[in-house]
Amino acid sequence: MAEIKTIGILTSGGDAPGMNAAIRAVTRAGIYNGFKIFGIYRGWEGLINDDMKEFTTEDVSGIICRGGTILKTARSKEFMTEEGRGRAYKNMKKRGINALVVIGGNGSLTGAKIFAQEHDVCVVGLPGTIDNDLYGTDNTIGYDTTLNTIMECVDRIRDTCQSHERIFFVEVMGRDAGFLAQNSAIACGAEAAIIPEESTKVDQLAEFMHRGIRKSKKSCIVIVSESPKCGAMYYADRVKKEFPGMDVRVSILGHLQRGGMPTARDRILAGRTGVGAIEAILQGQRNVMVGVRNNEVVYVPFSEAIRSDKPFDKKLIKVLDELSI
Repeated sequence: MAEIKTIGILTSGGDAPGMNAAIRAVTRAGIYNGFKIFGIYRGWEGLINDDMKEFTTEDVSGIICRGGTILKTARSKEFMTEEGRGRAYKNMKKRGINALVVIGGNGSLTGAKIFAQEHDVCVVGLPGTIDNDLYGTDNTIGYDTTLNTIMECVDRIRDTCQSHERIFFVEVMGRDAGFLAQNSAIACGAEAAIIPEESTKVDQLAEFMHRGIRKSKKSCIVIVSESPKCGAMYYADRVKKEFPGMDVRVSILGHLQRGGMPTARDRILAGRTGVGAIEAILQGQRNVMVGVRNNEVVYVPFSEAIRSDKPFDKKLIKVLDELSI
């Protein structure tokens, strides 16, 4: 394998607060260690279309506090084809790029794994997703900021909830993982969380209502993980039918959860994993995701990182149950 001298950075999939801090960290750590750095625009699409530029430290100055991603992001259908990935590889070679740092979630790192295998290139991933669903890292870049955003929104919703003595179903992101819903429910003092990890085991609405929540409280908030079939609207409709007379409202937080200034935790995580990505390349590591576990930087093979069964701490359910009486 040729000596690595030039590294490309791209952000892919859904944006997450802290991605810019990660771009900054990779760029500056890379330049510090003698690499050329290329910023690739619009994810894998930018690699296919040769949409990139060489970065200096000035290109990433002042971005640590900004949400979103200065490199933009897109979901690339063409990259899902062998021909598209072939075009991306040709552009890499043309620019003299020997390694890639990919900042994104499950889908982005799945694409990185396939690309690395097909073309025998060094790819290192950073966990950039608000869902916190990547295996091998305690938290993902963007998760903490999103938790704080949800908390602020629900604190405001509670004011009107209590004033009108209503049940509010608040829908948050995390379709396949309940980390956002469960932990934001604890942070907000919500009465319940409905999460995908429990969806096949119990009727979560029935369990919540049968606890007799209305006996002790005239208003309550339920945090619901988004779902195409049984999101907040589904549960609100059920309450109206099964418990007529209750005043029910729905608030879907949607994309406002993705935006905003990253918290200190997300900036630090982005900085540590960004520097860790350059260290991984210097050590000759390939096709790994950089995470932080038990406050230590770790390198997780892509095949492990993209597993769909990141452990969910069931003790959190008990914590919420006890605090919501």
